[in-house]
Amino acid sequence: MKKILLTATAFLMLFSCQNDQTESTAALTNATARRSCASQDVLAEQLKADPTLALRMNQIEAFTQKSMLTNRLVNGKVVIPVVVNVLYRTAAENISDAQIQSQIDVLNKDYTATNSDFSTTPAEFAGVAANIDITFELVKINRKSTTKTSWGTRDAMKKTKQGGLDPTTPTTTLNMWACTIGGGILGYAQFPGGTLATDGVVIDSNYFGLSSAASYPYNLGRTASHEVGHWMNLRHIWGDASCGDDLVSDTPVHKTSNFGVPVYPYVSTCLPAHNEMTMNYMDYTDDRGMYMFTNGQKARMTALFVSGGARAGFGI
Repeated sequence: MKKILLTATAFLMLFSCQNDQTESTAALTNATARRSCASQDVLAEQLKADPTLALRMNQIEAFTQKSMLTNRLVNGKVVIPVVVNVLYRTAAENISDAQIQSQIDVLNKDYTATNSDFSTTPAEFAGVAANIDITFELVKINRKSTTKTSWGTRDAMKKTKQGGLDPTTPTTTLNMWACTIGGGILGYAQFPGGTLATDGVVIDSNYFGLSSAASYPYNLGRTASHEVGHWMNLRHIWGDASCGDDLVSDTPVHKTSNFGVPVYPYVSTCLPAHNEMTMNYMDYTDDRGMYMFTNGQKARMTALFVSGGARAGFGI
């Protein structure tokens, strides 16, 4: 397990680095290829465009580290209102209300540890496996016909003037966009600290909710579980670097991203020898291979919602 020691300078360096993993926009050519999340690439572009973003994220990280030690949620659970914005050119892209609700259902199970596969957590990790105790409520679905064949990762889908849909009350609502992203990207999220005008999570229509067998191995709604984790301030478990730091103390160090469904125990090449937590939602494994968060990840997420937190507007 890791011990976090992070200076402000090191933090700024961490989020100023380009991701050299497999998140390029050419990573996937079909549904059976490797998972590709563009959140870190999008963050790198935002940091280039906005010199003040790194400072805001540094402040959020300092608050998070302090809050993890001193604050606890009060007055019960966090319930996240969700608005889903569907942008479609074809009938297949115009996903049904039932499929959208299935995604909300998956999020609710995964974030309350009521998913059926949570019980398969290896004994080694059972002591840190967490019920995040955050739930999601679908409050509105917006639909818009478009002529675009793909949207990319420059947030055009979040802007009405560019043919997309502006986010709805992002200070108090999680906005999700379902559309064809293109370039093999399954989804991406905006980390806390970014501009409200583009805040939220984008999921490719093919991988939104319980989708068709054609979307296997990403047809169980776990792309959103991963991306919402980013929206709630979680990093990739390998820290987007070889044997990197994800800023969580109870996740094992990973050499890099993992794909498919690795057989446990999966021994890391990062020393000292240990097993990697390949079943964590913040790895790159197939949907059926990821099914847990940790207590440390929970502490990072819930720190957002306490008084003074970056998403305190959602209330407790």
